Amino acid sequence: MRPAHALIDLSALRHNYQLARSLAPAARALAVIKANAYGHGAVPCARALEAQADGFAVACIEEALELREAGISKPILLLEGWFEALELELIVELDLWVVIHHHGQLADLAQVQLARPLNVWLKLDSGMHRVGFTPEEYPAIWRSLERSANVASLTRMTHFARADEPETGRTEEQLAVFHRTTDALGGPASLCNSPGVLAWPAAHGDWLRPGIMLYGATPFEFAQPDAQNLQPVMQLNSRIIAVRQVEAGEPIGYGSRFVTRRATRIGVVAMGYADGYPRHAPDGTPVLVGGQRTELIGRVSMDMLTVDLTDLPQAGLGTPVRLWGNGLNASEVAAHAGTIAYQLFCNLNRVRRLYTD
Repeated sequence: MRPAHALIDLSALRHNYQLARSLAPAARALAVIKANAYGHGAVPCARALEAQADGFAVACIEEALELREAGISKPILLLEGWFEALELELIVELDLWVVIHHHGQLADLAQVQLARPLNVWLKLDSGMHRVGFTPEEYPAIWRSLERSANVASLTRMTHFARADEPETGRTEEQLAVFHRTTDALGGPASLCNSPGVLAWPAAHGDWLRPGIMLYGATPFEFAQPDAQNLQPVMQLNSRIIAVRQVEAGEPIGYGSRFVTRRATRIGVVAMGYADGYPRHAPDGTPVLVGGQRTELIGRVSMDMLTVDLTDLPQAGLGTPVRLWGNGLNASEVAAHAGTIAYQLFCNLNRVRRLYTD
């Protein structure tokens, strides 16, 4: 069997959720497990967290349905609400919570007669300018929903655009807009994604929405004290499947991007862009071979990549390789590849997922 696999540590997942809760002990927290739990497996992650999580958040009804069919009974919030009015009947049947963020959803809700009212999170566009209602219209919409027979409860909600960049002043601006617009309305508040949870205690509110931090990756490009307590959940592993010795001046891989500067011992790893490893990762991207740091050399191909074994004489055919995880944070790999850990995790495709607890 091909050795490429992702080992998912569910105890680390629970540790990271508890870290989020410990940073805001008065708040509750929805574990964000959209996009197949950021590539970690939504159902196994939800089952591992269900005993302690206050609820879950997903992007769409398909993701929620998968969890309900697996027996997950905790609250599930649809972060994008519904896309067609026909979904509302199933939303009620599955007992889902919904985000409302545009006027079409308001019109759908006004025209339908539901068997049971909904728990609604009303989204304010406080400055990200992606989705949500403007500050000028938000209070009137809130009050109209308070009067609706289709609404059981309301939660104030917004989303930060630059909480991972504390020096910009943008989060303070969004906080000011949120409080100025919604404080007089009452009701619980939810503002914080992972960087908000970690770096903005004044914004914690009543409901947290930790995402990437659950999976042990920092959302910051700098050392942040609380983020340093996160535990990597995924170990992306494989093995050396071939070893070559070439002389100085020899090209390696497609496009001859890398040319050896010395006599070089090359290890071929069963891992490629079809598995989700970034094709654009440059020469020098760190890799662990037998627990020792070395680097990628040559362009990543569909099923294989090549690493420098010249200074690792003990490494050979069958030696374990770690692409990210304990000892090599996914955020470091992502930085070399000009992307973010979120994308590395979500892009995983062909690799087997194995779970440990």
